[in-house]
Amino acid sequence: MASSGQSSQDQTDRVEETSIWHPAQEWPDEANDTTEPEYQPSQSRSGDDEWEDETDEEAHLTASESNEIDIDNVRFSNVQGNTIHINVGGIRVEFNTEDIEADENAGANDGIVVGEDGQTNPTVVSRSSILQLLATSGLGDFFRAQGWSLGPQQDIIGEDDEDEDVGFFNNHMMRRGGRRGRPKFEWPKVPSDKGTQLMNSGHFGTNPYYVDRIKKRKQAFASNLMWRELGIGSHGLRMRTDQSIFQNMLPGSQADKIIHYDSRSYSGQFSDDGNFFFCCEQDFKVRMYDTSNPYEWKYYKTVEYPFGQWTITDASLSPDNRFLVYSSIRSAAYLAPTDPEDDTYPNILDFSIAPGHTRQHVSESSRSRFGIWSLRFSGDGREIVAGTSDDSVIVFDLETRTPVLSLQDRHQHHVNAVCFGDTSSPHILYSGSDDTTLRVWDRRSMADGREAGVFMGHTEGLTYIDSKGDGRYVLSNSKDQTMKLWDLRKMMSASKADEINTYAYSTEFDYRFEEFPESHREAHPDDRSIVTFHGHRVLKTLIRCHFSPPGSTNSRYVYTGSSDGQVYVYNMDATLAGTIDVRSATMNSRPRGPETLANVWDMGGDSTWRTCVRDASWHPNVPMIAATSWNGWGLSTGTCTVHSWNDGADIDEGDPPIGRNFDHKLRALPRYNNYRANAPSEGAQQRTRRPLRSRPVARMYTDDSDEETSEW
Repeated sequence: MASSGQSSQDQTDRVEETSIWHPAQEWPDEANDTTEPEYQPSQSRSGDDEWEDETDEEAHLTASESNEIDIDNVRFSNVQGNTIHINVGGIRVEFNTEDIEADENAGANDGIVVGEDGQTNPTVVSRSSILQLLATSGLGDFFRAQGWSLGPQQDIIGEDDEDEDVGFFNNHMMRRGGRRGRPKFEWPKVPSDKGTQLMNSGHFGTNPYYVDRIKKRKQAFASNLMWRELGIGSHGLRMRTDQSIFQNMLPGSQADKIIHYDSRSYSGQFSDDGNFFFCCEQDFKVRMYDTSNPYEWKYYKTVEYPFGQWTITDASLSPDNRFLVYSSIRSAAYLAPTDPEDDTYPNILDFSIAPGHTRQHVSESSRSRFGIWSLRFSGDGREIVAGTSDDSVIVFDLETRTPVLSLQDRHQHHVNAVCFGDTSSPHILYSGSDDTTLRVWDRRSMADGREAGVFMGHTEGLTYIDSKGDGRYVLSNSKDQTMKLWDLRKMMSASKADEINTYAYSTEFDYRFEEFPESHREAHPDDRSIVTFHGHRVLKTLIRCHFSPPGSTNSRYVYTGSSDGQVYVYNMDATLAGTIDVRSATMNSRPRGPETLANVWDMGGDSTWRTCVRDASWHPNVPMIAATSWNGWGLSTGTCTVHSWNDGADIDEGDPPIGRNFDHKLRALPRYNNYRANAPSEGAQQRTRRPLRSRPVARMYTDDSDEETSEW
């Protein structure tokens, strides 16, 4: 909002510029659709005591009473029927609480009136725009107490007649009402007793307190190397020695190399053998790299999703490394060969076809319209499982090029993550949803179309799931800021899960631009997880988590990205093994630019260097992690940073030098190196004001030829 000294015209210009779309949306509406969704206040729930707000009487602003409240020098008053007035430093904001039809040409009663106190011609702003701004301030808690739902996310499907684009938005979860009298929340014990038992059992690493039985002390790194080189003892003893060496080698924060992209990086993973790495960006391209020498990467190939929406949402590599499947917020995925000599057009995999039908027999009008959030190859490479915005799980057969299984009507919200439970069998499937549940499917016993079991315990939507590959343990990350480990032997039956309200403990906060309301946290009474990990932050985007590989870590750890710019590595007993500070490693690693500042993420005008680690991948054979991040001035660009074990040293005398900057084809960027060397410290950074309107990354058709360029 403008200050009291600004003119009405300045306010109008600014409001019009910011009301087109909210940059915290993880995907935009159609490019030509600038209509704001109408904000609707929460409906009355007086018939159900569970949904009654239990706030103090004087905090209620009803349509029949006239009152005035002062909260931190912000005056709230209700003086005219259904209108709430707010006076903030001389700026008057009026809220009309009548639930009336949204109308594109409606007047002041349809929106929020913003203007200087006493101004005769205030500006009318849509309620959705102003409420999203208020959501991150101290006013958010006040509005929640009145039953207002801040930052509405409605299911809006905008269809364009020419290219039939479809926009997908998250639904709002139901907010639980007043929670006075609830028991005080307490975190599970750390270290976790069950996690400690798992570590001692050998399923997740060896006991970290193993001691030399002769000298009665913990074996040093040098001792482990000596016993391995001497080759003394049985084969099993030597293997345990190797494993104990590897599992203590945590990659450091210092980056070996920093690969820069002009758009945000969404995911990146090593292949199962470590010879291949791919990275997905918001410019609808997937870059592939040869990592057969993990310390000397080589650019391999780039593939693109034509006419994608918002970003590449996910990608998966076939077990033989020959094919890469990748998706956008569309109902079709693309299957591309990874061979750099093969430049054929990628195959289209249409997930909208109903099982048992072929593409030729399905009309365009009868096809489902949805987006794909998650993709995974089966262990034999014959099938792909997908999670969709249509609340469904779809299994696609690559031989027939048609879906063979569609699991509908069980999840109550978007399916953000899917995977196969066993690398040797395609029968067990996992799916994690925004309905807060993780469901287990057994394709051998699905006559009734129901899942084999359900895991409950998260109070907010799941952002990612990962299987250990043994058909028993599965890991999940959630917007409730926790990561949980599950054992299939402890899952709940589907019939019992149907009796439980999955949204009963949700706070309905918007993870994209709000902080999690810790004061509203409650323990889920039906939590069947065996270990809970917390400390990282799952905000802004669907942040991913993984089991550490058996080869380079002895399966000792679980790890996750975080919106605070770090990779968190946890022991299986829920203690923090270490962190990799990607933000510090990349600070000031590229110059500012006008296009960079035009794509800043958040509406607060903060264009300082910010980092959100969305995904990380641990190399299967060496102690190395590649972290893919939204990274740069105002989260406007992306990076892939490579971090390896360096025994805690801050510098490396080896060759090539560490901390160098590269473009997406691994060409050196000396200008970036020079800029970083001469950049001011973090505390001395100047806060540059960005344009008020933040827009999604434009489609970039840059030349990906092999011609050398001096700089980007």
